[in-house]
Amino acid sequence: MSYIIAGVDIGNSTTEVCVGEIGSDGRLSFLTSASCSTTGTKGTLPNVHGVKTALKKAMSRINKDIDEISLLRLNEAAPVIGDTAMETLTETIITDSSMIGHNPSTPAGVGQAVGKILWIEHIDRAEPGVPYIVAASSEHSYEEIASLVNAKADDLDIAGIILQADEAVLVENRLHKKMPIIDEVARIDKLPDGVLAAIEVAFAGQTIRMLSNPYGIATLLHLNAEETRAITPIAKSLIGKRSAVVLKTPGGNVRENVLPAGEIYVQAEHPFTINLDEGADRIMKEISDAGTISDILGQENTNVGNMFSRIRQGMSEVDSSASADIRITDILAVDTLAPVLISGALAGETCLEKAVGIAAMVKTQKLPMQEIAQRLQKELGVQVEVAGVEAVMASLGAITTPGTELPLAILDMGGGSTDAAIVSADGQVKMTHQAGAGELVSMLIETELGLGDRHMAEQIKKYPLAKVESLFHMRMENGQMTFVDDSIDPRFYGRVVLLTESGLIRIEQDIPMEKIVQVRREAKRKVFVTNAFRALRKVAPDHDLRKVSNVVLVGGSAQDFEIPEMLMEAFTEYRIVCGRGNIRGIEGPRNAVATGLVLSYLGEKR
Repeated sequence: MSYIIAGVDIGNSTTEVCVGEIGSDGRLSFLTSASCSTTGTKGTLPNVHGVKTALKKAMSRINKDIDEISLLRLNEAAPVIGDTAMETLTETIITDSSMIGHNPSTPAGVGQAVGKILWIEHIDRAEPGVPYIVAASSEHSYEEIASLVNAKADDLDIAGIILQADEAVLVENRLHKKMPIIDEVARIDKLPDGVLAAIEVAFAGQTIRMLSNPYGIATLLHLNAEETRAITPIAKSLIGKRSAVVLKTPGGNVRENVLPAGEIYVQAEHPFTINLDEGADRIMKEISDAGTISDILGQENTNVGNMFSRIRQGMSEVDSSASADIRITDILAVDTLAPVLISGALAGETCLEKAVGIAAMVKTQKLPMQEIAQRLQKELGVQVEVAGVEAVMASLGAITTPGTELPLAILDMGGGSTDAAIVSADGQVKMTHQAGAGELVSMLIETELGLGDRHMAEQIKKYPLAKVESLFHMRMENGQMTFVDDSIDPRFYGRVVLLTESGLIRIEQDIPMEKIVQVRREAKRKVFVTNAFRALRKVAPDHDLRKVSNVVLVGGSAQDFEIPEMLMEAFTEYRIVCGRGNIRGIEGPRNAVATGLVLSYLGEKR
């Protein structure tokens, strides 16, 4: 009589199923597999719904019901959760309406101008011989603004215009005298009347030069050395802009404020304390020298301390263990830049500030896997057992990849963690869990590009880019031109798009394709290449990567269109054979743990 076994791998993002059948002759044959999104946090009771969905999907493919399964084996969902946070180390604060620096799509005119701010309502009070920059709210039409400026052009020195509405080109077309014009200044009402201002609009295709240079600002506004030093954060925030205004307010207070980033306390074989603002490289060097880590804490009432508290709080909601039982056993710190909204700015300006992204590995005494097993057994009427450590099961599944042999190393790259294991020639397994994987990459992409949309960051991580340059051709991110037979939807014309299986996805933000590619690749390199080396060194014989001959990449992130190639390049000097796994020769890098759960049952019985 045949015996049907289902292995179920509950992952951070995906729940995967593998179904096998042991015949009367004791031989195992694989019948089907399926996957679906994990419901709830990995290792918690809400996982039950996702498991049932995946099982139903798998069994329907072979025209069988779930109750025909003889045994359901769950992975011992490792009691670890990866969490991520971004902490900015510096912050530019500008008070008393000290600057505007934005990037409107339709400025007009070109060049620099210096003058006193003059509200268009007060244009009759202006004095001849004094240079002015006229400010007009959206209450005034572009015809009215152009008419008033033209009428006063011979009597007054009007050097430039600032508009609230998106009408710079319309105004310029009606002016007798050409001048730089900036529009789309949302909070124009905050502009102080009579204050000296410098305005700049760059040539098309270029960026401003004077106002993104502290000495340029000093030249235009006649600043002394101390004032020039204070204006540096403003200049830094204006780099790459098409247009800008800087105001010299009498009480203007500009300062770069270093936030209390806080200290990290690492309890380990070699304990140490380090301040977050020393940067990611220094933190990771200390982590690698610390040995086995029992817990990581943060200084109270600081950014990093609050971050670790949030992580512990989130874990305590998953597991009812006492707070003392929740430990952070690994972190991955990554240097990055984060766009921070500048206090006191008038057009929602941001400034790129130094930040550290952190992924933390949280461990508790146990996760309620037995409760999940009991719930499934009750609801499905099928015998359920918790069996096998995740990394060991993944190793068993990876060995089914054609062309592999023992000894063998695996890298399981998921959403929350990067796990590594090495199976020796005699079947002994050594493993490690490292903080940081796909979710940290998404967070870095979202932060550095200023998307404010995690779902879009996920899409950018997963798919290559193109720029639609006509209705019949696109320029790919690698420079290749692709022509299409049917015309492209006009909505995509001139936009950067993602090339997905289901069609094009438009990126709404006006970000150059080259920058998106650079940020995406750098985020993946910072997380996955760094973690691959960290993890493999921990499990390699004598911690020597040259003693690792084969590495099989498994897990969701191994399906990525560029991460495996990045790792292959990085491992070249170590002569390591590295590539995506192909579980059972058909599954690709997915389904390794679920397949291992089925295989391990057969091994245990034998």
